[in-house]
Amino acid sequence: QVQLVESGGGLVQVGGSLRLSCAASGRTFSITRMGWFRQAPGKERSFVSSISWGGSSTRYTDSVKGRFTISRDSTTVTLQMNSLKPEDTAVYYCAADLNGLGYNSWGQGTQVTVSS
Repeated sequence: QVQLVESGGGLVQVGGSLRLSCAASGRTFSITRMGWFRQAPGKERSFVSSISWGGSSTRYTDSVKGRFTISRDSTTVTLQMNSLKPEDTAVYYCAADLNGLGYNSWGQGTQVTVSS
């Protein structure tokens, strides 16, 4: 099993920045990819960004390209979020793809609120 703990959410004004972190522990050798997802009120959870455990491959949803940057340092994955918009408001979840079987380990979520 892999345990994931997110941190770094909060309240920020439009155009501001936040850095989310996700610390992984446990059987981290089984991780193939780490991702960030978000869920806004009344909406389904959606993909934001992901990074291969080796760090060489990153992916972003179109709406955050050029504003968000995902990175990994040891067992912590960071999502740097710049130029935040009200539509970025959501609960952000960190997830781990274990053994290439899909995102099957999730963190508890952290709230990001962007005020206009």
